[in-house]
Amino acid sequence: MLKYLPKLTATIVFASGLMAHTAFADTPGEEQFLNSCASCHGALADGNGPLGDVLNMSVPDLTTIAQRNDGQFPFLKVVHMVDGRSGVMAHGSDMPVWGDQFSDQLDAENAMARDLSAVYEVRGRILSLVYYLESVQK
Repeated sequence: MLKYLPKLTATIVFASGLMAHTAFADTPGEEQFLNSCASCHGALADGNGPLGDVLNMSVPDLTTIAQRNDGQFPFLKVVHMVDGRSGVMAHGSDMPVWGDQFSDQLDAENAMARDLSAVYEVRGRILSLVYYLESVQK
C-alpha cells in the first residue's frame, strides 16, 4: 500500500486543483476569458490586467462595450474582433487572434482538427467568450 501513496497523493492534489479551477469559472465563456483575455483585460474585464502596464496602448474596459456603442452590444463585431476578421492593435502588433489560437490547440490535440467538428468547437469557444462579454456589460 505504501508504494502507491505517492501516486495517490499526486492524483488527489491534481484533482483538487482541477476542481478549484472549475469552481472559479461559472461558465465556459468565463473560463475562456480567464484563460485567454484576463492577463491584459483583467479578471473583471475592466482593462486592469497584470500585463496592461507593458502594452504600448491602453487596454479597453470590456464591460463598457455596449456603452460605447449607443447602449447596444455589437455581438457580431465582437465575434469578428475575437476571431481575427477585424484588426485590433495592441502593443505594436495585432491582438492575439483567438480563432487561430483555438484552432492551433485543436491541431495539437487532434490530427483531424480541420474537420467540421473542430471548426464547430472553435466557433463554440468564441461564441461562449462573446456571450460572456455580453453578460458582463454595465
